[in-house]
Amino acid sequence: MKLVLGPMEGVLDALMRQMLTEINGYDMCVTEFVRIVDALLPPRVYHRMCPELEAGGKTPSGTPVRVQLLGQSPQFMAENAAQVIELGSAGVDINFGCPSKTVNGSKGGAALLKEPELLFQVVKAVRNAVPAGNVVSAKVRLGFDDCSSYREIVDAVQLAGADEIVVHGRSKADAYKPGTVRWDLIGDITKRLRIPVTANGDIWNQEDALRCQAVTGCDTLMVCRGALNVPNLGAHIKRGEAPMSWHAVLALLVRYSEFEIRGDKGLYYPNRVKQWFRYLQVPYPQANALFAEIRQLKDKQQILNIITNALHDVEKHIERHAEESVFA
Repeated sequence: MKLVLGPMEGVLDALMRQMLTEINGYDMCVTEFVRIVDALLPPRVYHRMCPELEAGGKTPSGTPVRVQLLGQSPQFMAENAAQVIELGSAGVDINFGCPSKTVNGSKGGAALLKEPELLFQVVKAVRNAVPAGNVVSAKVRLGFDDCSSYREIVDAVQLAGADEIVVHGRSKADAYKPGTVRWDLIGDITKRLRIPVTANGDIWNQEDALRCQAVTGCDTLMVCRGALNVPNLGAHIKRGEAPMSWHAVLALLVRYSEFEIRGDKGLYYPNRVKQWFRYLQVPYPQANALFAEIRQLKDKQQILNIITNALHDVEKHIERHAEESVFA
C-alpha cells in the first residue's frame, strides 16, 4: 500500500507536512492549491506555498511534494504547470474537487465537474506543457450535484492524458457528510481506467484503509482530515503502530507552535492551531477542554502557554503514576 498525504487549504502547510512526514510513512505529499486565474505567477508564489522546492521538491525527511494548481484557463494552467516543474515539483496535480462556494463561484475546483469538456481541455493543456517523465495527476469528486456523471468525468481525465487520478468518493453536494462516501464507485473507476487510481475519503484508521483498499482495488490511498485527527495515521495504517497518545499529541502541538509562531507565519498561527484542535477533538476527548480555553484567544504566546502547561500537567501525572507503580 502507498499512502499520500493530501492537501487541505489553510491547514496542511509546509510546516505541517514536515512534521507529519517525519513520523509517518507517507510516500508523497500534495500542497494546498495555488489559484490560477489569468497570469503566469512569479516563482516566489510557489516558493512561499511550497518551500520544499528549494530542497529538490522534498520535505526534510525526504518525502516528495507535488504542487497542486486550481483554475479553469487551459492556457494559464499550462504555463504555470510548466513553471512548477522547472522549479522542482514532483509532478503537477490539478484540483477539480474543492467544494468551496467561493472557489466554485469563480469557476474553479469542483465547478469544472459540471463541464467535462473544459476539464478535458485543462488537463490536456497541462499534459502538453509538462515535459514527458513528469507526472500530471488530477483530483476529482464523483460529480457536482450527484454521482451520476462520474464515468464521464474520469474518462475525460484519462483521455486528456493524465498519468494518475485521485478520486474523492463523494459529489460536491455531499461535501464531507458522514455516510456519503462511495468506495464502490471508486472500485468501478479502478476497473474502468488504464491509469493508476488513488482512493480518497473517510479513511480514519488502519481498518478503514484495508477496507477501502479491498473495495476499491486501489494500491494507493490518500488521507487528509484523518491525518489531522490522528497525527501518526500513516504509521498506524502502514506499520500498525498504535494511535498517538494524548501526551505525544501535546508534545507535537508544542513543537508545531514554537515553529509556527516565528516570523510572518505567526500571524496565522492562532487560526491554524484552532483548526487543528477541531480535528483532534474527535479521537481525543481531552482536546475539548483545551480548545475551550484557547477558542477566544488571539495572542499566539498565550495559546502556546496554555498548550505547554497542559503538556506539563500530563507529564506530572505520568511521573506520579510511575512512582506509585514503583512503590505499589
